[in-house]
Amino acid sequence: MKTINIISFDVPFPANYGGVIDVFYKLKYFHSKGIKIHLHCFEYGRGEQNELNKYCESVNYYKRKTGASSQLSSTPYIVKSRTSKRLKTNLLKNNYPILFEGLHTCYLLDDKSFENRIKIFRESNIEHDYYHHLAKAEKNILKKQYYKSEAKKLERFESIIQHANFSFVVSLTDLSYFEKKYPKSKFEFVPSFHSGDAVKPKSGLGEYVLYHGNLSVAENKNAATYMIKNIFNNTSTPLIIAGLNPPNELVQLISKHDNVQLIKNPDDAEMEKLITNAQINFLYTDQATGLKLKLLNVLYNGRHCIVNSKMVEGTSLKDICLIEDDITKLKNLIKDRFTREVSAETIENRKIKLSQEYSNEVSFSRIMKPLN
Repeated sequence: MKTINIISFDVPFPANYGGVIDVFYKLKYFHSKGIKIHLHCFEYGRGEQNELNKYCESVNYYKRKTGASSQLSSTPYIVKSRTSKRLKTNLLKNNYPILFEGLHTCYLLDDKSFENRIKIFRESNIEHDYYHHLAKAEKNILKKQYYKSEAKKLERFESIIQHANFSFVVSLTDLSYFEKKYPKSKFEFVPSFHSGDAVKPKSGLGEYVLYHGNLSVAENKNAATYMIKNIFNNTSTPLIIAGLNPPNELVQLISKHDNVQLIKNPDDAEMEKLITNAQINFLYTDQATGLKLKLLNVLYNGRHCIVNSKMVEGTSLKDICLIEDDITKLKNLIKDRFTREVSAETIENRKIKLSQEYSNEVSFSRIMKPLN
C-alpha cells in the first residue's frame, strides 16, 4: 500500500485533544514512511489548516451538518452529521484503501459502491459505553437525555464495522470486547499515534503537580473538581490545572484555593512545557474507555506519573505508572514523590515498555502488515 484515503471526524490540526492527536501524528508518520495520503475531514469550527498540506497529497474539507435534522435521525448524531455526497464522489475518483477514523465517519462503510474496496475501521472508543459514561457524569437533564439516546443509537449502529476488511482498536479491553461481539471480523490492537519519539523526562525537581485535559468535557471537569476537593484540600502542594474551555463553576472553585492555579487554553508549546516542568503529572478518570493519549504524552515527556487504576485499564502501562485509588495513600504518594527525582530505573523501564508496544513505528507496522 503506497496511497490511502483517510476520513477524519474533525480537522486534525491543531493536535490538541485526544482523537485528533492520533489522526495528526498518524498523518505525519505515514508521510515520513512514503505513504501518500488523500485526507477527507469534516469541518465545524477549526477552519482549513495549511499545516495538513505538508503531509497529504490532497486535503478535502466537508461541512459538518449540525442541527435538528441530524439529531432527529435514527442514525447517531455523530454519524448523521458527518454525511456528504461530495465525500462519496471524491472517494470514487480513486481505488485506494479507505481508513475510517472513528465510528463517526462510518456512514459509507456498508455502501455498495465500496464493496470491492479495502476498508479499514480505526476505533477510538466503544462509543456507546463512552456516551453512557457522559450521561452519568452530566448534571444537565436535557444533555443527559441526549447522551442516553445517542448511546442507544450508537450501540445499534456499531455492527456496521463488520463491513470493514480490517479493524484497529486502541486498547486491550476494547480488543476483547470487539473480538467477542464480532468473531468473524479481524481486529488488531494498535495504540494511538502520538508526538513522543523518545522518553526524555527533565532532570532535577519540578515545583508543581499538573492535571490537564479538555475541561469542557464533563469527565475531565469532574476529575479536576474531585482532585481539588478531596486530594489538594488542606495542603500547600501547588496544583496546576490546564486545559481547554474550563466551565465557570470550575474557574470559581479554583479561585477559592490558594495552592491551585488555572491555565486556560494553553497552546501546544505551553502544554509541553507544563508537562515537562511538572514534578508530578497526575491523571485521574472515572471512565475506563479507550486509551488516554495524555497518558502516553506524560510517560514520554514527564517526570513522575501518578494515576488511578481506571486510567490504565485496558493498557499494558500499569508497570510504568504509579497507581493509587485510596485518597489517604494518594496524598502520601504525592507528598513522597514531590521531593524525589525520577530514578534511572524508572526511565529505562519506560523506554523498554513504550518502544516495544506503544511507539509509532510499532503501530505503523501493525497497520501495514495485513495491508501489504
